[in-house]
Amino acid sequence: MNDIGVRDAGVTEVDVVVIGAGQAGLSSAYHLRRRGFEPERDFVVLDHAPRPGGAWQFRWPSLTYGKVHGMHALPGMELTGADPERPSSEVIAEYFDRYEQRFDLRVRRPVDVHRVSEGGGGRLLVATSAGVWSTRALINATGTWDRPFWPRYPGQDTFRGRQLHTAIYPGPEAFRGRRVIVVGGGASGTQHLMEIAPYAAATWWVTRRPPVFAEGPFDEDRGRAAVAMVEERVRQGLPPLSVVSVTGLPVNDAVRKAREDGVLDRLPMFDRITPTGVEWDDGRHVEADVILWATGFRAAIDHLAPLRLREPGGGIRMDGTRAAADPRVHLVGYGPSASTIGANRAGRAAVREIVRLLEGSPVAV
Repeated sequence: MNDIGVRDAGVTEVDVVVIGAGQAGLSSAYHLRRRGFEPERDFVVLDHAPRPGGAWQFRWPSLTYGKVHGMHALPGMELTGADPERPSSEVIAEYFDRYEQRFDLRVRRPVDVHRVSEGGGGRLLVATSAGVWSTRALINATGTWDRPFWPRYPGQDTFRGRQLHTAIYPGPEAFRGRRVIVVGGGASGTQHLMEIAPYAAATWWVTRRPPVFAEGPFDEDRGRAAVAMVEERVRQGLPPLSVVSVTGLPVNDAVRKAREDGVLDRLPMFDRITPTGVEWDDGRHVEADVILWATGFRAAIDHLAPLRLREPGGGIRMDGTRAAADPRVHLVGYGPSASTIGANRAGRAAVREIVRLLEGSPVAV
């Protein structure tokens, strides 16, 4: 392991830098510890959030732990006894905090990573708000929460009502008596609609494509098929698809009732936004007070731009967790590993490959 420590010019040398302390980053740090890497000496975890909890700490209060689908425990420590009525932002943040302490991961926060660039001698330079690290390998676990996607439509800037994104969704009470358009065919859009409908004066659901509702359990076979589809895209250097675009919208009793009540009656995407609502080219229009963009997120990887990893298709071509263009760089929580169980497995796989890299000859880049 590295024992060089701090060099001159304020650059600290380590073997591995982990960027992000959500599920994927903590899983990676855990597996580094298991392989004998010491935090602060051999690796460092950098997180820009103000406290433990990853993106979960920013979720809306009405998303209680009982409504969370498929939260998989971090490796080595189960999440037990959680009150399903408590906000998931509190339950999971507390769990992540206990996890960091249990395994002595020493996450540094808040630290903003500005860029990752070539550092010479086979090393990468990670420039941050807290200094510069020189590293032999990088695990990028920055997720998507910091890059909400806002589509652009004609007239959008003229709308006199309120526009907001899932990233700052305040809960259903804020929409009492309002006429609300929810844009987006994913799980967040349907959850928002079902929450808002009892409070709002009226709601409309607008999506680019007709939604696909998936009946039956999301079993292992369906899970493998979904992962395989996403893996094929990132192998080709294309941006990852959203989960729902691969799996469909899971149907439960609440969704069935919402469909029966007309809450989930979908309209095609409008053509323009007006000062008072939205319009379609066929003459239809809707008057609204709020447009809620439940349009998803994009991978937060702009800090990797100096490494020129993106392919012409817009994504990073992957070989497992490793960027095909640079074996020093691993992306966890990206593409097929963008789920809680996938992030755990990706953290283990990335560390296994990094150990091989560090034990071998210098990498040719």
